[in-house]
Amino acid sequence: MNLRQAAIGAAALDAGAIVVFSAIGRASHDEGILGPGGSGLATTAWPFLAGAGIGWVLARAWRRPCDWRRTGLAVWASTLAGGMLLRAASGQGVQVSFVIVAGTFLAVSLIGWRVVSGWIATRRGLKG
Repeated sequence: MNLRQAAIGAAALDAGAIVVFSAIGRASHDEGILGPGGSGLATTAWPFLAGAGIGWVLARAWRRPCDWRRTGLAVWASTLAGGMLLRAASGQGVQVSFVIVAGTFLAVSLIGWRVVSGWIATRRGLKG
């Protein structure tokens, strides 16, 4: 796998984790995936997706997409902070308990898959 493929895969994993997070949140509040007007999941996910995009740019994540320290931490922090700021700016709720739950889920998913990936690569002698 080349670096471009790794970056595309990493971006897809990040986006997928954010969409899953958003879908679980909507389901846990009985809001349904589509919600009123059919845009429920998109309305919930877009602030976090935008935050992740900003994190990717700031970390230049395409250079080391699977590095949990350089990329994972930056993408996680940007997804959480940017997502919450954009939610607040767009009139969506930002309660402390939500920030804690979001921070935990997003850390486990956005950093977690990178940690596992690095562990597998090290075991296979593919470090780098």
